Formats: sequence, C-alpha cells, structure tokens
Amino acid sequence: MESPPLVIAAASVLQELCYNNKEELQAGFITAGWDRKKGPQVYMVSLGGMLIGQPVTIGGSGSTYIYGYVDAKYKAHMSREECLQFATNALALAMGRDNVSGGVAHLVVITETGVEHVVVPGNQLPKFHNE
Repeated sequence: MESPPLVIAAASVLQELCYNNKEELQAGFITAGWDRKKGPQVYMVSLGGMLIGQPVTIGGSGSTYIYGYVDAKYKAHMSREECLQFATNALALAMGRDNVSGGVAHLVVITETGVEHVVVPGNQLPKFHNE
C-alpha cells in the first residue's frame, strides 16, 4: 500500500463487520481519523451496521448523560486546546453519573501530522457536582 487507507475505508470495514454479525454484536463503533482526501473525519457505526459521518459523535454507557452538553458546547473548528477541554469535560460529566465509565480519561488527538495520546488522571478531571 503506497499511502495510508482512507478513514472511510476503515469505517466501512467496521460497518460490514457489524452488519454481517448484527444478531451477535451488541456494540457500536466510533472511527475517527485524518486522511489526505477529506482531512479530519468522524464516523459512527451503529448497532446493526449503519454508517454515519458526523462532525461529532458520542457512545458508550455514559453517553446518555451528556447529549445536552455535547449539543450545547460543541462547535466546529475548535483549537486543539478547546477540543481537549471539551472532550475532558464531556468524559468527566459522563463518568460522574455513570458508575461503569471508569476514572481516567484517555484522549486521542488525530491531525495531519500524527496521533497523540493524552491521559487525564481521575484526580485531575474537572468536578461539576458533588460526587
């Protein structure tokens, strides 16, 4: 392969996997990345295998608690720092309400230049209510 695969190609592989195994799988997938054809992209593969490209998406057991936050606070073309703060706040809000969401935020920044893994320990997550 001369160049890395397109993000939509990776999302399509997950879509086919989900669709072909829709009776056995109980999971959705988020695929995100950057490629030379379309730049940054986010795709959601839902239960049953529907593939949807979106500017932002959420998933997991804690996501039901943060739809309002995401709708109110997401904006296109955020800076790296704004994105990290948005994602950290969203995860902290979800983890504060959902007892199986964990206690550490693992964030991934994907850009044209590469991938960066950012870890926010539980004691550094913002608090939004008494926990």
